[in-house]
Amino acid sequence: MSKRDYYEVLGIARGADEAEVKKAYRRLAMKYHPDRNPDDKSAEVRFKECKEAYEILCDPQKRAAYDQFGHSGVEGAGAGAGGFYGGGAAGFADIFGDVFGDIFGGGGGRRQQVYRGADVRISIDLSLEEAVHGIEKRIRVPTLAACDICHGSGARAGSNPIICPTCAGHGQVRMQQGFFSIQQTCPNCRGSGRMIAHPCPECRGEGRVRTSKTLSVTIPAGVDEGDQIRVAGQGDAGESGGQPGDLYVQVRLKPHALFHREQDNLYCKVPVSFATVVLGGEIEVPTLDGPTTLKIPAETPTEKTFSLRGKGVKNVRNGHVGDLFCKIMVETPVNLTRAQREMLTSFEESLRDGGERHHPEQRSWIDKLRGFFESRA
Repeated sequence: MSKRDYYEVLGIARGADEAEVKKAYRRLAMKYHPDRNPDDKSAEVRFKECKEAYEILCDPQKRAAYDQFGHSGVEGAGAGAGGFYGGGAAGFADIFGDVFGDIFGGGGGRRQQVYRGADVRISIDLSLEEAVHGIEKRIRVPTLAACDICHGSGARAGSNPIICPTCAGHGQVRMQQGFFSIQQTCPNCRGSGRMIAHPCPECRGEGRVRTSKTLSVTIPAGVDEGDQIRVAGQGDAGESGGQPGDLYVQVRLKPHALFHREQDNLYCKVPVSFATVVLGGEIEVPTLDGPTTLKIPAETPTEKTFSLRGKGVKNVRNGHVGDLFCKIMVETPVNLTRAQREMLTSFEESLRDGGERHHPEQRSWIDKLRGFFESRA
């Protein structure tokens, strides 16, 4: 079976320089590596094909022979065989180890590892009014801060961190496993490349201490239960000079004496006297902006709901303003005097004289009840 053109295998032009060859190979090797494609035979074939093409094209002598004579000019030189042009497995393993470093999270170079601080999450309880109108709140936040004694270095005053003897400050160690050379994070310094020989007594070498701070947080108008406010850079301090994390303040709403909130709308129950719902009238209802007047038509049934447009909550994201829904609840009078009872009895008797036209819903319910029992007979 004839072999594919090595330039075609790597997807590069014939005039590609060494950096382009290496970049193309690293991308394909990470894509088709067997560890990333278990039980995929086609990926394994592509991986070996890319490896062979890379070994030829990354070597100037081998590449010149391939460009002039094709596959016959480098027969036996691919796939780490070394061939009569030299190079061999050792040189290839060093190059290929860089690719493995990318695959398994490694990476060479003499650099110190820095770590971003963790995000901090706290909850804050707000009244409905505070959530609707917005407020400035002072909150106390537990956090990890840079040690004031060692200024985050973790070393005792007068001393400095030392180069890690295991990785010589690289933060990575290389393990030779037969043909392959694999880079891993140094287990001694955890990738930082240095060690604390004399730890700071305050932070015990960690560079950070547990403390708390008081912040002023702006709560925007319209926030709802479960919403989060992000305060950038106010989380835990980073390690080894890393960026701090963020603070997330989650909103919790306290129960309200009058209103129940559902997204941008408000709901409330309004007790109304029997005479008002029968004869009609005006009642005073609450809103978050103060009391307002609601007109009750005559013969309004109990639990009738009236909407007051624009009296709800302004959405914090899109600016939409919700409504206020007032449910009328007829209040049963209590502690009646004898005279009041007699008047009610007389009134009830007068309603009976009028027949069913005074109680249409009661008449309809009785008919449904009669039909229910007759169907079961």
